[in-house]
Amino acid sequence: MLHKAVQVRLYPSKEQETLLAQAFGCSRWWWNYALNKSIETYKQTGKGLGQSALNALLPKLKKAEDTKWLADCYSQVLQATTLNLTTAYKNFFDKRAGFPRFKSKHGKQSIQYPQNVKIVDGNVKLPGNIGIVRAKIHRPIEGKIKTVTVSKSPSGKYFASILTELEGDAPTVAEGKIYGVDLGLKHFAVVTDGEKISKYDNPRHIAKHERNLKRKQKKLARKQKGSNSRNRYRKVVAKVYERVSNSRQDFLHKLSYKLVSDSQAVIVENLHVKGMVLNHKLAKAISDAGWGTFTNFLAYKLERKGAKLVEIDRWFPSSKLCSNCFYQVSEMSLDVREWTCPHCGAHHDRDGNAAINIRAEGVRMLKAEGSAVSAVGGEVRPKMGRKSHLRHSPVSTEAHTVPSGQCG
Repeated sequence: MLHKAVQVRLYPSKEQETLLAQAFGCSRWWWNYALNKSIETYKQTGKGLGQSALNALLPKLKKAEDTKWLADCYSQVLQATTLNLTTAYKNFFDKRAGFPRFKSKHGKQSIQYPQNVKIVDGNVKLPGNIGIVRAKIHRPIEGKIKTVTVSKSPSGKYFASILTELEGDAPTVAEGKIYGVDLGLKHFAVVTDGEKISKYDNPRHIAKHERNLKRKQKKLARKQKGSNSRNRYRKVVAKVYERVSNSRQDFLHKLSYKLVSDSQAVIVENLHVKGMVLNHKLAKAISDAGWGTFTNFLAYKLERKGAKLVEIDRWFPSSKLCSNCFYQVSEMSLDVREWTCPHCGAHHDRDGNAAINIRAEGVRMLKAEGSAVSAVGGEVRPKMGRKSHLRHSPVSTEAHTVPSGQCG
């Protein structure tokens, strides 16, 4: 089974906007109540509350005078909120995510429908009292609809992320080139297929909008907190951030599609972005680049095609290793962009040399695991560096996300 998600734009009527606002509010309140209840229970007993125990609280809340408005919300929306909270807790205890946070009415709003959503005449029919919502579906919705997440962005736009399940055999093993990719800041990506090196400049999305953003944020800061004027102007600032996000997503989708379209494997470094952004001089530029999102895009697109994403160890000395004779220099600061190998005399562009080494290490790993790949354009050298691993994305998605890399 293959899962695929498509995000579509929704255009609810004024009445539907009111109903969705009520559903967002109920879901948000229940998330915060259940999270607070779980924290209190854990402090008292040392144990948290599971999904069944939390759902058991809902009937009593719906009958209580202060919270009887919860009964107006579609029941499965609240149960899906419970599931998402318990999943967030599990991810925290498994060290895959941070501790669940309380939700604010000023941020992005979302609810999830686990079933009973239908596509009717090119529109989305939501269960409960909301009904058919006008939508712009830009591609066919294939397979069986599993869950639908309806969200409202801070700028006031509505979206539905439709997750479907597709039946059929797994894709055949892809054929094509093997790309080595070195991610950085001056050049977003330096790519080699073993024969030629291509450089893709970093668009620097935030920098292009920084002056406009600074001016609007200053104006927002001057408005009185809690006023209608401030709430309206918050959407103006949110729209600027939205344009930045959209331009970043567009660039990352196009570049990842270009690499995936004619490849059998793409090889990147497994970069530790969380640690890298602790460098306050580079934090904004690293966050703006979107290396982690780019890697995720590569992962699901390659998997859908039957190709592979290979991540080599972040400690592999890709920049300090001569791709000609494999001599490794001991130290190399970030300001060194070109260097000459003291052993063989070969002159290297830092990023191009790193991309060649990344590709060669990835080809070696693929051959070591028994994959039938062609090492066209480069030799497979002996193993160097720490143990590496292959990465495979479990779900392919067109919808997300959540803004990983290293400037080397």
